[in-house]
Amino acid sequence: MLFMMIIGTRGSMLALAQAEIVAMRLRSAGIETEIRIISTSGDVITDHPLHKLPGIGVFVREIDEHSLAGDIDIAVHSMKDIPTIRPEKLVTAAILKRDPPCDVLITRDGTRLADMPAGAVIGTSSMRRIAQMKRFRSDLAIADLRGNINTRMRKLRDGVYDGIMLAEAGLVRLGWDIGFERLDPDRFIPSANQGTIAVVTLRDSEAEDAVRTLDHRQTRIETEIERIVIGVLGGGCSVPIGAFAEMAADAGDADAVDEVRVRAEVLSMDGRRYVRVDETIPVDGYAMHAHRVGDALEAAGGGDLVKEVGTST
Repeated sequence: MLFMMIIGTRGSMLALAQAEIVAMRLRSAGIETEIRIISTSGDVITDHPLHKLPGIGVFVREIDEHSLAGDIDIAVHSMKDIPTIRPEKLVTAAILKRDPPCDVLITRDGTRLADMPAGAVIGTSSMRRIAQMKRFRSDLAIADLRGNINTRMRKLRDGVYDGIMLAEAGLVRLGWDIGFERLDPDRFIPSANQGTIAVVTLRDSEAEDAVRTLDHRQTRIETEIERIVIGVLGGGCSVPIGAFAEMAADAGDADAVDEVRVRAEVLSMDGRRYVRVDETIPVDGYAMHAHRVGDALEAAGGGDLVKEVGTST
């Protein structure tokens, strides 16, 4: 087993916080680490919406190249950024226990979403959040929001936006104690894998063996279900699509839970049309059942919406 590993990560405050979480847990297992910052296209190109950047996995692919070249031993990512199709030589060796998966709304004066005045400007770079917000409050203005989390908060304070949408997990990982409104996951189904940290290594490597001890089985099952569902439809960051699999609250031992609730939806760009499924499936054979849920979503019109969005972006 390796006793010193190089961790590759993006250089944002949130990415570094996630890498440090992994480093701390590895140190507890007697493995020393060194964090190496890798710049990616998603970090460098900040004047275009994410869904308009070329290729897929803009925060992942350059780090993948360093992993494949042996420059780093492990890579730490927000799992929702990892494409569903991966290089054969790489494996997601561990998925950490999920942090809160919901979206939150932060406003300058603490106003809640239902009370925001018509025309208020909401900042987000997510196609899913844009469509869901337009569905819920079509009278609000949506503006693109890029930059790291510090930049986004500064733009909110400076009055560029009346409110911004973020993932609650990011605030938790940074330890920020700020006021926010947690958005109902029934109305705002999160992105697949939101709230999860993934640790990637070369397949069949010493690093994979070391990192496996960090894996959280319940979270792995939930995230694999979500990835299967969106994989059936071929949805990525350029499509307004959400998927959220959830075992019983505070389940603790995943072996003691035999069902998973799966919520998923695909929306039109303006949020006026959408198709959704909400099913409870057994843990036993969950991959097969997740494929069935994805097929049902596609057959109900989700596939047509994905194609429609693809031709308009």
